[in-house]
Amino acid sequence: MKFAGDKTKAPFVHSARGRGGMLIDHGTSKIQSAPQDIVMQSLQVRRESRATIKKQSPRVIWLTGLSGAGKSTIANAIETRLHARGNHTYILDGDNVRHGLNKDLGFSDQDRVENIRRVAEVARLMADAGLIVIVAFISPFRVDRDLARNLMSDDEFVEVFIDTPLQECIRRDPKGLYRKALTGGIAHFTGVNSTYEPPLNAEITLKTMEAGPDELAMRVIDYLDKTTPA
Repeated sequence: MKFAGDKTKAPFVHSARGRGGMLIDHGTSKIQSAPQDIVMQSLQVRRESRATIKKQSPRVIWLTGLSGAGKSTIANAIETRLHARGNHTYILDGDNVRHGLNKDLGFSDQDRVENIRRVAEVARLMADAGLIVIVAFISPFRVDRDLARNLMSDDEFVEVFIDTPLQECIRRDPKGLYRKALTGGIAHFTGVNSTYEPPLNAEITLKTMEAGPDELAMRVIDYLDKTTPA
């Protein structure tokens, strides 16, 4: 299944930093070295200690889906329930981040890649701090979601596909963006004139036409409980 095109990866060359500190050029598949003059500073307090003091296992819950699919609504429902039981959490929401960290980026394919790269790095730092991070971004390209996954420790990354049909997203259109895009008012709008690549192997798929946000949020929390190390 594809939206607005039939591409197997982002249609341009970009680089991603792998877990080992290397740069991978997805246009050539060549591995490039990270800058040689920059050395990672060792820290005395380890990530395990930060998690232990919070009495939780860090996770990065990555919600992906079309605009209007329900990502922000479900992210808020997840955080509300986790917060109520004492978990330390934070939501990285696509719209909010574009008002600050990523306000210099537009919506070209290149800028979308950089948008996700920055957010993935921030999510990794937050997980290192011991938090449960909930990321709610369209993140349309599989290669960039894989980049985010590869930054995290094993089993820390949970990809959640918010599976809402395009026509339902257009019907909802909470921000009026589909109406603008369909009439030529917005270029590079995912699902209309820019590709969305659905996950192939997401840990969780939530079909918003079959259940409400509260029930769907509990499915995510149940998954976390079942997969958190004892």
